[in-house]
Amino acid sequence: MAYRDEKLSEEKVFKDPVHRYIHVRDRVIWDLIGTKEFQRLRRIRQLGTTFFTFHGAEHSRFNHSLGVYEIVRRIVDDVFRDRPEWNQDERLLSLCAALLHDLGHGPFSHSFEKVFHLDHEEFTQAIILGNTEINRVLSKVSPDFPKKVTEVIAKTYANKQVISLISSQIDADRMDYLQRDAFYTGVSYGHFDMERILRVMRPREDQVVMKHSGMHAVEDYIMSRYQMYWQVYFHPVTRSAEVILTKILHRAKALYERNYEFKFKPIHFYSIFSGEVTLEDYLQLDESVIMFYFQTWQNEDDPILSDLCKRFMNRNLFKYVEFNPSNEQMMKLMELTTLFKKAGLDPEYYLVVDSSSDLPYDFYRPGEEEERLPIHLLMPNGEIRELSRESDIVDAVSGKRRTDHKLYYPQDFLFDWSTKRNTKKKIIELLQLDR
Repeated sequence: MAYRDEKLSEEKVFKDPVHRYIHVRDRVIWDLIGTKEFQRLRRIRQLGTTFFTFHGAEHSRFNHSLGVYEIVRRIVDDVFRDRPEWNQDERLLSLCAALLHDLGHGPFSHSFEKVFHLDHEEFTQAIILGNTEINRVLSKVSPDFPKKVTEVIAKTYANKQVISLISSQIDADRMDYLQRDAFYTGVSYGHFDMERILRVMRPREDQVVMKHSGMHAVEDYIMSRYQMYWQVYFHPVTRSAEVILTKILHRAKALYERNYEFKFKPIHFYSIFSGEVTLEDYLQLDESVIMFYFQTWQNEDDPILSDLCKRFMNRNLFKYVEFNPSNEQMMKLMELTTLFKKAGLDPEYYLVVDSSSDLPYDFYRPGEEEERLPIHLLMPNGEIRELSRESDIVDAVSGKRRTDHKLYYPQDFLFDWSTKRNTKKKIIELLQLDR
């Protein structure tokens, strides 16, 4: 029997709080899960600094990746099986792409990427195509199989049906993380009727569509996503922790570039600080490594690095005020910058504007640069209709981007009257930006 068709002698199951069980019968999938590159995902949280806000949010990208795999497995083995519009030869490719789609995420994912100008999708491709255990497993299927997996993840694969399973506006990735993140944060917003959505999914030509009868379940999914972004993903306390995290990394890099003598040398960061990170170095980084450095950097001689690390490790986060980037408030920000310097605080690290933005649902309009694959409904007469044309609820939020700005600062320092009392009073007065 060919390796791609080989089954385990007995089905393996993972007990899962979201999907109850995750089922593995394919030898290829079981071997991929056992690789060191995939096991590394156990040491990277799915929600970065969200655990500072919702203490249960300790789940990992390993959890999530298995969940996405399970949803795709159910689609291709149950919903699409034996349908003429679905090519069963794409089954294993779909499962592998679903399992490995987040493989390249680094510690504290998006914050880490912004600071060092990295791209987790590029590292995902590098892991799959490089000298790795993952590559050796995939290459046993066929020499070109690793490349096909990267093409699905990069959204360049010829069969758009396969891509849409893990990357569209209603895909296995989003359906898992909304439910999983809601479960671990303890909120009710991310719940929707996934069972109904799976039942009404249909393969059609180069896309996956939804039967019109399931439109209300899709509406519920879109509103759940909207609520999760503003109540969980963009929570201001989580963003405060992210601000401090990014400033720690910026400060450590700046000190390295000035040849600062660290008490504990950041050897794991050398190639990243220099901008010449190798795949091997990248794979050695996980959140346990980052937290170890933050723990030791609390005792550094540099007061900024030491203070920021103490804040992060002990959850002494920055406070915030609402900020509207109007001309008037930008003038106030400039005045605050001057006052912070006068008070002995470096505004580069202690006065930070952070912005969050989300588009709940949108559809592609000809001539626009970035194509957004819309959600299509299969009407009773066989016609295909874009979702917002049929749903008043979705039409109300379609194309409407919401943006939120906040100004973060260390309130505890400002209320320490032992130094620079008058300057600090002026700062506090100015921080009432909206009054």
